Amino acid sequence: MFTGIVEETGKVASFVPGPQAWRLRVHAKEALKDVALGDSISVNGCCLTVARFDETGFEFDVLEETRRLTNFATLAPLSAVNLERSLRFDGKVGGHFVSGHVDGPGLIDIFEQRGHDYFLQVRGPESYGRYLVQKGSIAIDGISLTVAEVSGDTFAVWLIPHTLAVTSLRDKKVGDSVNLEFDLLGKYVEKLVAPYGKL
Repeated sequence: MFTGIVEETGKVASFVPGPQAWRLRVHAKEALKDVALGDSISVNGCCLTVARFDETGFEFDVLEETRRLTNFATLAPLSAVNLERSLRFDGKVGGHFVSGHVDGPGLIDIFEQRGHDYFLQVRGPESYGRYLVQKGSIAIDGISLTVAEVSGDTFAVWLIPHTLAVTSLRDKKVGDSVNLEFDLLGKYVEKLVAPYGKL
């Protein structure tokens, strides 16, 4: 479990196919603190398990299913990725509860500066608009953000300069893919009321 508050942007060192899975190596500093084998790390919003680490970075095994459901297929050496260690119950909880289980990719339709802030409009996977609520939460590449506008499967958020300074969104442009995780609460409510039909 994560909060969507990015600790740092790491750099992809390599992402290569192996005999059983893809192997992703990411250079990091802050997210390496107190790391242990088997720890969960959010990489662009995707929960991955630390398979190996040293003083400069982590290595993760990535399944083909994960590549299919995320924007990992676009990762290349030196790509910036958002990193967050799993939630600790003795620390602060900002953002919202993020599981690290990406629902699918979204495409950036609009990304522009408006005054001091930045407007980001994303087209999500078909039919996922039912999980979008104005002023609700969304995780984009693992970043907890507030939904400002909703139109079908398309939504918009506003970004403060600090968010761009500390996350990989600063490198994104129109047409790029982002990992989306919709609010877990909405998915649970839908599942619970489904047996009762439309209320």
